[in-house]
Amino acid sequence: MINIVLFGPPGSGKGTQAQNLIKKFNLKQISTGDLFRFNMKNNTELGRLAKTYIDRGELVPDEVTTEMLKEEVQKTGNVNGFIFDGYPRTANQTEALEKIVKEVLNDEISVCLSLVVEDEVLVTRLLKRGETSGRTDDSNEEIIRTRIAEYYAKTAEVAELYKQHGKYVEINGVGDVDEISEKLFAAVGNLK
Repeated sequence: MINIVLFGPPGSGKGTQAQNLIKKFNLKQISTGDLFRFNMKNNTELGRLAKTYIDRGELVPDEVTTEMLKEEVQKTGNVNGFIFDGYPRTANQTEALEKIVKEVLNDEISVCLSLVVEDEVLVTRLLKRGETSGRTDDSNEEIIRTRIAEYYAKTAEVAELYKQHGKYVEINGVGDVDEISEKLFAAVGNLK
């Protein structure tokens, strides 16, 4: 199996590239944001629990997020692996993900792919997206810069862990979409 942790700050093209990786390698994307929305919408036990934290403006505890993720991984289906998007964000979550992949799939994380884009390019991209997306967090430069800084602060320790295990690959996220995809495909192809 191919199990990818996909990193990239807001505006890095992560969503587009995740879709290209899914098509190329027959992977299933697991996004923590999607998991929260699905579980809350369907009023699952974990969804109700997550909602109690979200309604108070608090972060959902790792245990709740991890349990949602584990349940989703257990629904393997006919795929060649997974793309984990938005998880892990901490050292504890990294350990939890490794444990889930080992216990449920009898496998391990193959690689952490990180799309690297200069901050000014990210800001420009997000402001442009904000013109059509209707997302308020893409319309305010100060909020965009805060989101970017928060991304780096949160993911630094996770990136360091994958670097220590030789599983961290940075890909330049600026340029032609297809060329960036080819670089990602090559990084995954080098795993075999």
